[in-house]
Amino acid sequence: MFRNAEASGATARSRARSAIASRRAALSGLASLAVAGLVAACGGAGGAGYGGQPAQQGGGQQGAGHQAAASHGLVLSARKLAGVGVVLVDRSGKTVYSPQQEAHGKIMCTGSCLGFWIPVSVAAGTKLQAGRGLAGTLGTIHRSDDGITQLTYNGRPLYTFRLDQGPGQLHGNNFSDQFGGTSFTWHVVAASGAAPSSGQSGKPGGGYSYPASGAYGN
Repeated sequence: MFRNAEASGATARSRARSAIASRRAALSGLASLAVAGLVAACGGAGGAGYGGQPAQQGGGQQGAGHQAAASHGLVLSARKLAGVGVVLVDRSGKTVYSPQQEAHGKIMCTGSCLGFWIPVSVAAGTKLQAGRGLAGTLGTIHRSDDGITQLTYNGRPLYTFRLDQGPGQLHGNNFSDQFGGTSFTWHVVAASGAAPSSGQSGKPGGGYSYPASGAYGN
């Protein structure tokens, strides 16, 4: 009789322990789900841009060949380069150019031209900040062909040159080419804002060349 009572007590204790273990497992599972949900929410926020739009990879480029748009800090600086004086450079230190044909602010370099001449762009609504020594007026223009916001200096749209591989290079200065039936002559942009000086037109040198089908010099 006592043995049966002891057995019954042991069975009851075992059931109680099982119930407690089940509750703990359930609470642990709920906690894991909550943590997983929080991690997923954080991951979603980190992978999206402003307004829930997907964040762009690779610098947030807008179309092939366009440089990344600046969203904060200096957008242009001045740098003294041998033979041309103090000129504009972009955030990466590359020389900035503008064609004579866009001196009045009308965008003419479109289509295949953009494969070699890359608009210096900023994110729409960026508060523009220029470095010391820039006496001209910094502004922007909205490009209707690709929708980007391009920097201007004294109203002249600004570009970098594909054949300039790094800071300090001037392959695009006094350079002449042709795209879509429009001829262009490109010059560095003086930090003083002065009009570019005329010079002998250039062609790619140092082993560089435009593709044969690129309407160069035609």
